[in-house]
Amino acid sequence: MTYVSDAEFNPFGFDPDGERFVPGFGDVEADFQVIGDHPGIHGGVTTSVPFTETDGANRLQDALLRGGLLRKTGAPPTVDSTYLSYLHPCVPESSPGDDDYRRQGTFIEAEVRAIAAHVLLPVGERATRWVLENMTTEPTDDIDMAALHATEIVGSGWLVMPIADPETWGEDDRRELSDALIELQEQDYRREADLGRLAGGGGPYYVR
Repeated sequence: MTYVSDAEFNPFGFDPDGERFVPGFGDVEADFQVIGDHPGIHGGVTTSVPFTETDGANRLQDALLRGGLLRKTGAPPTVDSTYLSYLHPCVPESSPGDDDYRRQGTFIEAEVRAIAAHVLLPVGERATRWVLENMTTEPTDDIDMAALHATEIVGSGWLVMPIADPETWGEDDRRELSDALIELQEQDYRREADLGRLAGGGGPYYVR
């Protein structure tokens, strides 16, 4: 088997336009990709690891651990076929505008295409809107994160499970997410095509 990279920190060597940035972290052959907003919201300003340092990040990591996507929480966590990333990896001095997100958009799109995870887990409304607009045919006029939280949406080659911003979670949101992840992994969640009939040999030949 040939690996794209054996590095977990910034495995693709991206160098965004900013003094400081929080690169993607995790398994480049992951089945699950968690996509957040930016370090100022979802953490990592000091650790340079997505979804660390903040109370919300700790809640999310705990849910991912219970759901089987992490083997250990921390900064960095120990991932299990999971990749963590941001729409806007740079550490902003103030809230980024639409132009800022567009400038950084090439990095997250390149990561999504390169990793080709079977399941995308956008965290928060902005990340969810981006994933739905770019990876599904779902309407995005009125996004209700409370209703979408921990639900499954079939996209164009991806399964999408939106996650409400963990800073806003109520009493049951952590359990709902971890339970949904466990249930998902008990099913055939992989988005693959069997090209065995075209490849010859009589056996299955699955491609992502």
